[in-house]
Amino acid sequence: MKALRALVAGVLCLLAVPAVVQAQIYSWRDPEGRLVLSDRPLVKGAEVHSFAVSNGATVRTSSKVISKRASRYDHFVVAHARDQGIRPDLVRAVIQAESAYNPWALSIKGAMGLMQLMPQTAAEHGVVNAYDPEENIRGGVRYLRQLLDRYENNEELALAAYNAGPTAVERYGRQIPPYRETRSYVAKIKNTTGRSKPDRVYRVVELVDGREVVRYTNVKPNDR
Repeated sequence: MKALRALVAGVLCLLAVPAVVQAQIYSWRDPEGRLVLSDRPLVKGAEVHSFAVSNGATVRTSSKVISKRASRYDHFVVAHARDQGIRPDLVRAVIQAESAYNPWALSIKGAMGLMQLMPQTAAEHGVVNAYDPEENIRGGVRYLRQLLDRYENNEELALAAYNAGPTAVERYGRQIPPYRETRSYVAKIKNTTGRSKPDRVYRVVELVDGREVVRYTNVKPNDR
Protein backbone atom coordinates (compact mmCIF):
# COMPACT_ATOMS: atom_id res chain seq x y z
CA MET A 1 0.00 0.00 0.00
CA LYS A 2 1.29 3.43 -0.90
CA ALA A 3 2.60 5.54 1.95
CA LEU A 4 -0.07 7.73 3.41
CA ARG A 5 0.23 11.38 2.50
CA ALA A 6 -1.33 14.30 4.24
CA LEU A 7 -2.68 16.91 1.87
CA VAL A 8 -2.97 20.28 3.55
CA ALA A 9 -4.04 23.72 2.45
CA GLY A 10 -1.52 25.56 4.65
CA VAL A 11 1.10 25.16 7.29
CA LEU A 12 0.52 23.74 10.74
CA CYS A 13 -0.64 23.62 13.65
CA LEU A 14 -3.29 22.14 15.94
CA LEU A 15 -3.23 18.65 17.45
CA ALA A 16 -6.07 17.20 19.50
CA VAL A 17 -3.95 15.79 22.31
CA PRO A 18 -4.21 16.44 26.06
CA ALA A 19 -0.55 17.09 26.88
CA VAL A 20 2.02 19.59 25.70
CA VAL A 21 3.60 18.30 22.49
CA GLN A 22 6.54 19.64 20.52
CA ALA A 23 7.19 18.20 17.10
CA GLN A 24 8.68 18.71 13.67
CA ILE A 25 6.99 17.99 10.35
CA TYR A 26 8.74 18.20 6.99
CA SER A 27 6.87 19.08 3.81
CA TRP A 28 7.56 19.01 0.08
CA ARG A 29 5.73 18.61 -3.22
CA ASP A 30 5.57 15.22 -4.92
CA PRO A 31 5.93 14.84 -8.73
CA GLU A 32 2.19 15.43 -9.10
CA GLY A 33 2.35 18.68 -7.17
CA ARG A 34 0.68 17.40 -4.01
CA LEU A 35 1.96 18.49 -0.62
CA VAL A 36 3.53 15.63 1.36
CA LEU A 37 4.16 15.64 5.12
CA SER A 38 6.60 13.42 6.97
CA ASP A 39 8.32 13.23 10.34
CA ARG A 40 11.65 12.90 8.47
CA PRO A 41 13.32 15.06 5.79
CA LEU A 42 13.19 12.47 2.99
CA VAL A 43 13.95 14.83 0.12
CA LYS A 44 16.41 17.63 -0.50
CA GLY A 45 15.03 21.07 0.24
CA ALA A 46 12.23 19.89 2.52
CA GLU A 47 10.53 22.63 4.48
CA VAL A 48 10.48 22.06 8.23
CA HIS A 49 7.66 23.21 10.50
CA SER A 50 8.01 23.46 14.29
CA PHE A 51 4.90 23.30 16.43
CA ALA A 52 3.63 22.66 19.92
CA VAL A 53 0.18 22.25 21.41
CA SER A 54 -1.27 22.08 24.88
CA ASN A 55 -4.82 20.83 25.47
CA GLY A 56 -5.77 21.63 21.91
CA ALA A 57 -4.59 25.24 22.08
CA THR A 58 -3.06 26.65 18.93
CA VAL A 59 0.47 28.00 19.24
CA ARG A 60 2.69 29.84 16.85
CA THR A 61 4.98 27.89 14.55
CA SER A 62 7.93 28.52 12.32
CA SER A 63 8.98 27.09 9.02
CA LYS A 64 12.02 27.19 6.79
CA VAL A 65 13.67 25.27 4.00
CA ILE A 66 16.58 23.21 5.28
CA SER A 67 19.58 22.40 3.11
CA LYS A 68 20.68 18.89 2.24
CA ARG A 69 23.65 19.25 4.60
CA ALA A 70 21.47 20.49 7.45
CA SER A 71 18.94 17.71 6.94
CA ARG A 72 21.61 15.11 7.78
CA TYR A 73 21.71 16.34 11.35
CA ASP A 74 18.19 17.60 11.86
CA HIS A 75 16.99 14.52 13.75
CA PHE A 76 19.73 15.19 16.31
CA VAL A 77 18.70 18.84 16.53
CA VAL A 78 15.05 17.98 17.07
CA ALA A 79 15.72 15.24 19.64
CA HIS A 80 18.14 17.21 21.79
CA ALA A 81 16.25 20.50 21.51
CA ARG A 82 13.09 18.73 22.65
CA ASP A 83 15.05 17.10 25.48
CA GLN A 84 16.17 20.50 26.76
CA GLY A 85 12.96 22.42 26.04
CA ILE A 86 14.52 24.65 23.38
CA ARG A 87 13.04 25.64 20.03
CA PRO A 88 14.75 23.56 17.31
CA ASP A 89 14.83 26.64 15.07
CA LEU A 90 17.03 28.38 17.62
CA VAL A 91 19.49 25.48 17.63
CA ARG A 92 19.50 25.36 13.82
CA ALA A 93 20.27 29.08 13.64
CA VAL A 94 23.13 28.73 16.12
CA ILE A 95 24.64 25.88 14.10
CA GLN A 96 24.32 27.86 10.88
CA ALA A 97 25.96 30.92 12.45
CA GLU A 98 28.70 28.93 14.17
CA SER A 99 29.81 26.45 11.52
CA ALA A 100 27.46 26.63 8.52
CA TYR A 101 26.77 22.95 9.30
CA ASN A 102 30.39 21.88 8.87
CA PRO A 103 31.03 19.14 11.48
CA TRP A 104 34.81 19.52 11.04
CA ALA A 105 34.89 23.28 11.64
CA LEU A 106 37.73 24.48 13.88
CA SER A 107 38.14 28.13 14.85
CA ILE A 108 41.46 29.87 15.50
CA LYS A 109 40.48 29.94 19.19
CA GLY A 110 39.98 26.17 19.28
CA ALA A 111 36.18 25.96 19.07
CA MET A 112 35.15 22.68 17.46
CA GLY A 113 32.43 21.12 15.36
CA LEU A 114 28.89 22.03 14.43
CA MET A 115 28.14 24.16 17.50
CA GLN A 116 31.76 25.32 17.94
CA LEU A 117 32.37 24.00 21.43
CA MET A 118 35.47 25.11 23.30
CA PRO A 119 37.38 22.19 24.88
CA GLN A 120 36.36 23.19 28.42
CA THR A 121 32.69 23.53 27.45
CA ALA A 122 32.75 20.20 25.62
CA ALA A 123 34.27 18.44 28.65
CA GLU A 124 31.80 20.09 31.03
CA HIS A 125 28.89 18.70 29.05
CA GLY A 126 30.26 15.21 28.54
CA VAL A 127 31.38 15.56 24.93
CA VAL A 128 34.25 13.16 24.23
CA ASN A 129 34.50 13.73 20.47
CA ALA A 130 33.47 17.25 19.52
CA TYR A 131 33.62 16.33 15.83
CA ASP A 132 30.91 13.71 16.22
CA PRO A 133 27.73 15.50 15.09
CA GLU A 134 25.40 13.96 17.65
CA GLU A 135 27.79 14.47 20.56
CA ASN A 136 28.48 18.04 19.51
CA ILE A 137 24.81 18.93 19.16
CA ARG A 138 23.97 17.27 22.46
CA GLY A 139 26.69 19.23 24.25
CA GLY A 140 25.92 22.47 22.47
CA VAL A 141 22.21 22.27 23.23
CA ARG A 142 22.93 21.49 26.89
CA TYR A 143 25.22 24.51 27.06
CA LEU A 144 22.58 26.69 25.42
CA ARG A 145 20.04 25.43 27.98
CA GLN A 146 22.48 26.32 30.76
CA LEU A 147 22.77 29.86 29.40
CA LEU A 148 19.01 30.22 29.01
CA ASP A 149 18.56 29.17 32.63
CA ARG A 150 21.24 31.61 33.73
CA TYR A 151 19.52 34.50 31.95
CA GLU A 152 15.95 33.52 32.81
CA ASN A 153 15.14 32.35 29.27
CA ASN A 154 16.25 35.63 27.70
CA GLU A 155 17.34 34.29 24.32
CA GLU A 156 19.27 37.42 23.34
CA LEU A 157 21.45 37.34 26.45
CA ALA A 158 21.94 33.57 26.13
CA LEU A 159 23.04 34.01 22.52
CA ALA A 160 25.36 36.87 23.45
CA ALA A 161 26.92 34.65 26.12
CA TYR A 162 27.23 31.78 23.64
CA ASN A 163 29.15 34.08 21.30
CA ALA A 164 31.20 36.28 23.64
CA GLY A 165 31.10 34.25 26.87
CA PRO A 166 29.08 34.78 30.06
CA THR A 167 31.89 36.88 31.57
CA ALA A 168 31.43 39.53 28.88
CA VAL A 169 27.67 39.64 29.42
CA GLU A 170 28.14 40.03 33.17
CA ARG A 171 30.82 42.69 32.69
CA TYR A 172 28.32 44.88 30.86
CA GLY A 173 25.59 44.54 33.49
CA ARG A 174 23.83 41.56 31.93
CA GLN A 175 23.43 43.40 28.66
CA ILE A 176 24.56 42.41 25.18
CA PRO A 177 28.22 43.47 25.03
CA PRO A 178 28.93 46.37 22.66
CA TYR A 179 30.96 44.16 20.34
CA ARG A 180 30.04 44.44 16.68
CA GLU A 181 30.47 40.70 16.14
CA THR A 182 28.29 39.75 19.10
CA ARG A 183 25.50 42.20 18.29
CA SER A 184 25.51 41.07 14.67
CA TYR A 185 25.44 37.43 15.80
CA VAL A 186 22.44 37.95 18.08
CA ALA A 187 20.53 40.00 15.51
CA LYS A 188 21.18 37.50 12.72
CA ILE A 189 19.92 34.55 14.76
CA LYS A 190 16.86 36.37 16.08
CA ASN A 191 15.98 37.50 12.55
CA THR A 192 16.07 33.93 11.25
CA THR A 193 14.01 32.32 14.00
CA GLY A 194 10.81 34.33 13.77
CA ARG A 195 7.54 32.43 14.04
CA SER A 196 4.85 32.48 11.40
CA LYS A 197 1.11 32.46 11.86
CA PRO A 198 -0.20 28.86 12.02
CA ASP A 199 -3.11 27.19 10.32
CA ARG A 200 -5.06 24.24 11.75
CA VAL A 201 -3.79 20.71 11.34
CA TYR A 202 -5.33 17.56 12.84
CA ARG A 203 -3.56 14.41 13.93
CA VAL A 204 -5.25 11.24 12.67
CA VAL A 205 -4.34 7.68 13.64
CA GLU A 206 -5.41 4.99 11.18
CA LEU A 207 -4.91 1.23 10.93
CA VAL A 208 -2.94 0.24 7.83
CA ASP A 209 -2.12 -3.43 7.29
CA GLY A 210 -2.72 -4.07 10.97
CA ARG A 211 -0.53 -1.28 12.33
CA GLU A 212 -1.22 2.23 13.51
CA VAL A 213 -0.18 5.00 11.12
CA VAL A 214 -0.23 8.66 12.12
CA ARG A 215 -0.98 11.29 9.49
CA TYR A 216 -1.75 14.99 9.55
CA THR A 217 -4.45 16.83 7.67
CA ASN A 218 -6.20 20.21 7.57
CA VAL A 219 -9.57 18.45 7.20
CA LYS A 220 -11.34 18.05 10.54
CA PRO A 221 -11.92 14.29 10.99
CA ASN A 222 -15.65 14.72 11.82
CA ASP A 223 -16.19 16.62 8.59
CA ARG A 224 -14.86 13.93 6.26
